[in-house]
Amino acid sequence: MIKSDKAMAQSGSADRGLGLSHQTQARAFAERLIRGHEGVARYPYVDTVGKITIGVGRNLSDRGLSVEEINLLFETDMKIAEGILAIWLPDWHLLSFKRQAALLSMAFNLGGPRLSQFVKLRGALLAKDYQRAAKEALNSRWASQVGARANEIAALIEEDE
Repeated sequence: MIKSDKAMAQSGSADRGLGLSHQTQARAFAERLIRGHEGVARYPYVDTVGKITIGVGRNLSDRGLSVEEINLLFETDMKIAEGILAIWLPDWHLLSFKRQAALLSMAFNLGGPRLSQFVKLRGALLAKDYQRAAKEALNSRWASQVGARANEIAALIEEDE
């Protein structure tokens, strides 16, 4: 339920002599109103009229994402992939830049739980046996699912700069 003006004032949401304009107050009130009506969804769902929706009523079916939003999501996911690698292979950043890029791509695509299943690949990387590491990357269900991507990543892992 949306707070009344009096309840908002008591909770500190309204202008307490801070010189907030009516427009600022309207915006704050509207945000609460809309969040109350739409809810907040971390995962996509199909709304009551069949539109794929996420966040606070974001209609992905009709509106999609802006380039800025896509780049923000991508940057966030790259940081997550780096964090995954920092746990899975703490010295990954000491590898050649091409091997780092290959492993970042895998972590980005697989996520932590699935990457952690590549025990033999990790062992080969720790042993600095990059030829075996490349073969382990290709000897997986993931490789059959992603096709050419796996071949490119394996080549980057194996490559000697």
